[in-house]
Amino acid sequence: MENQTAVTYFVLLGFSDNLLAQIFFFLMFLFIYATTVLGNMAIITVIRIKNDLQSPMHFFLSHLAFIDICFSSATGPNLLANFFSSHTISYNGCMAQIFFVILIGCTELYLLAIMAVDRYAAICKPLHYVQIMNREVCRWLVGGAWTIGFIQGLVSTLPLLNLMFCGQNMIRHFSCEHPSLLALSCSDIYTNRIIFFITGNAVGISSFLLISVSYLHIFSTVQKMASAEAKRKTFSTCTPHLIVLVLFYSSSWLRYMKPDSISSLVLDEILSIQYSICTPMLNPIIYSLKTKDVKEAIKEFIGL
Repeated sequence: MENQTAVTYFVLLGFSDNLLAQIFFFLMFLFIYATTVLGNMAIITVIRIKNDLQSPMHFFLSHLAFIDICFSSATGPNLLANFFSSHTISYNGCMAQIFFVILIGCTELYLLAIMAVDRYAAICKPLHYVQIMNREVCRWLVGGAWTIGFIQGLVSTLPLLNLMFCGQNMIRHFSCEHPSLLALSCSDIYTNRIIFFITGNAVGISSFLLISVSYLHIFSTVQKMASAEAKRKTFSTCTPHLIVLVLFYSSSWLRYMKPDSISSLVLDEILSIQYSICTPMLNPIIYSLKTKDVKEAIKEFIGL
């Protein structure tokens, strides 16, 4: 039986070989990556330096910005480099990319859930908010999100090391992802699918339940407010979070949990671009436009 290490690299076949198309995609992804890094760095910087942006909500927002930089950097630089190379990635590099994408993606899922709990505490328990979401609790929550992401990354990636590829090394995608690698293997992948299905759904469903319960309480509390203006202002603090949730959850869940019967190269690439490239770019834009204090702080920071 051929050993798995017979494949020492993979070829990424995600985009057209047409020169004009290559130039277009390179410039587009370079712009997106630069915007992602600069936008999220601006969010982190203004939250660090502005004394009036030291609430738990802004603490979590700064960590979301950091995660988005990491997320984009897990695939972005390699994607850009491949436009000028042979579109290859080493075996170890591919496994590392899968690990970091899952690690960062799961961490973001739980951070978004934590941010929903934070909004619940601020809106439904305002008198006890400072005690509930104190600095130490916030740090433990963020640390817990990273820990769960790390465990999920290991659980999802380590079984891939036992797969054999029998010389097949052409990945029909622009990056290494768990579903793409399983589709390429000549080994029995049933165990890998079961492990990923169980652990992936455990992460996704548990974080989604936290978000759902938090927002059910938030909606109930908002509906009891007498003033329409109070309702609007209170709910407006949740709007950016809800937009980010829809963008990230819908695309990432469909990419990893949809059945193979509805899989296609174009659909897989669109979903991957959405959750791993576009959403990290859009997050700082969404929060800057929808969160007044962050928008004003950024305007002051850049001198507008």
